[in-house]
Amino acid sequence: MRPLPLSLAVLALSVGPALAQTGYPLATDNCGFAVTLPAAPQRVVTIKSTATEMLLALGLGERIVGVGFQDGPAPEPWTAEAAALPVLSDKLPSQEVVLEAEPDLVYGGWESNFSADGAGERPTLAALGVAGYVSPAACRSIKPAKLSFDEIFAEIAEMGTIFDATSAADALIAEQRAALAAITPDTRGLTALWYSSGTKTPYVGAGSGVPQMMLEALGLENIMADVDDGWVSASWEAVVDANPDVIVLVDATWNSAEQKKKLLAENPITSQLDAVIHQRYLVVPFPASEAGVRNVGATADMAAQLAALSFTP
Repeated sequence: MRPLPLSLAVLALSVGPALAQTGYPLATDNCGFAVTLPAAPQRVVTIKSTATEMLLALGLGERIVGVGFQDGPAPEPWTAEAAALPVLSDKLPSQEVVLEAEPDLVYGGWESNFSADGAGERPTLAALGVAGYVSPAACRSIKPAKLSFDEIFAEIAEMGTIFDATSAADALIAEQRAALAAITPDTRGLTALWYSSGTKTPYVGAGSGVPQMMLEALGLENIMADVDDGWVSASWEAVVDANPDVIVLVDATWNSAEQKKKLLAENPITSQLDAVIHQRYLVVPFPASEAGVRNVGATADMAAQLAALSFTP
């Protein structure tokens, strides 16, 4: 990195702590892997929508030189900017494809993105001068603690530090904290199923990840809260036994909320659930169901959906 001209260096020093700057090289531990950044990343490959949208929310879209494995269109105000980003692969890009983009950082939404047959293992990338960062909530080599919104805000703060964009990160965190505080939890004592995917065997939200975090903020009791995991394969029989008052449907391009409604209505077991008969559904976009900058907004949206539901026989 070239040194600042003297005039700019003096200005930076005179500003003081009001404009905090990251000191480089920056060393951090990420999912048990030591990451060292010699300077603020300038060329970033993002894998999964959560990683892409994190940088867009921080005003760092111009640093993204390629995206892969996106889960759907980005919402406003990032829609147009996200659509213009170079797409390396609709699925997980290979290491060869990633390296062709000449990144100095690969930011992955899942730890499994960094595999030999995927974007490349992190030690291999590091040896080539490419850092790798995983969303901490997606760590699997080191099991993360039960997720909270504070952990989401901590990732925003860390990305602000990594990119020397602390002011933008602080502003985003303050905005999201205010939006979260404005959500009034439901007080009706309702239970809920978080239905992510699956047909014969439902894949549902369990007790330690994003689904639990968002359900708690909504004031809903997760019927799978006693399972210490983010998501779990359940059975329709267990769902029927629990008879949830509300069903959260994850709306994905490959398994839409409407497809889920059809399945629930046609399945002889689930068709008799009160939530199915009375269409007591909350819908959340798939990218907002994974840890990231969309969690707070999606929770607020579901709170509005929940408030509009009728529980009159």
